Amino acid sequence: MATNERITITVTTSVNAPVDKVWKFWTRPEHITQWNNASDDWHTPQATNDLRPKGKFIYRMEAKDGTFGFDFRGIYSNIKINELIEYAISDGRKVRISFEANENLTTVTETFEPEEVNSLEMQQSGWQAILDNFKKYTESN
Repeated sequence: MATNERITITVTTSVNAPVDKVWKFWTRPEHITQWNNASDDWHTPQATNDLRPKGKFIYRMEAKDGTFGFDFRGIYSNIKINELIEYAISDGRKVRISFEANENLTTVTETFEPEEVNSLEMQQSGWQAILDNFKKYTESN
């Protein structure tokens, strides 16, 4: 039996910060460039973000030694300030990010459709590492 149901991967973290700060640090380019990397040998030297339905984002991700880089880009489909971001990556895969506020604790949950090159485990650990960097950056600033 064939199905159109896509596999998804979910990563999550709880950030010790109010949701308005978490939202700001997640969506503003000057913050995105500070936390958007899965390991210390990668960075995001440039980010643009037009946070609205049909708005586009581009995060330039590069190895710090200059050996590899790519543009992570997509188009937003749904934005609910301090609650929800949904977008499609340039290859068509869907991503959903929810922000759940509980006083000064905000749970960020990201669900994404994996690509078909790397293992599911590798993708989950990479996206989780980026989310962990986001938590660390937000809580220390």
